Amino acid sequence: MKKILYSLLIFASATLFAQKNPTVKFAICNDAVGTVAMFDARKDAVQSVNVFKPKANLPQSLKKFDYLAENGLAEVKFKKDFGTLDRMALSNFNVQNGLPKESPVYIEGYEFKNTQTEIFADMIESTKVETVDGKKALVITTVKK
Repeated sequence: MKKILYSLLIFASATLFAQKNPTVKFAICNDAVGTVAMFDARKDAVQSVNVFKPKANLPQSLKKFDYLAENGLAEVKFKKDFGTLDRMALSNFNVQNGLPKESPVYIEGYEFKNTQTEIFADMIESTKVETVDGKKALVITTVKK
């Protein structure tokens, strides 16, 4: 009986960590992933924002991010005189946290299988290594909305 209860508890915790956060809205800028909330904090530097919903309406340049478009996907362009924001590939975050480069990363429950994907550092609230679907993975939560 204890084994069954323990197995159910492990399954429930893995499922809990892998749930997608329905309130997070992702945005793409210069081929890197951020959140709409992160870019809202820099409205003075934003030139334009185009929101694509449903995912069938994504332009070709954003099709590789279609797995993030459940709640729509925004494309952000900065003004010409604005510098750059810090960004880094997910594989580098994996290495920093003692995981293999190729390990999928979970951001707000969304699985990023391509660890060459770059994200903006400003969107990160916290990172921790968790067991998801029986494997160790980096779990990232975004800046508070």
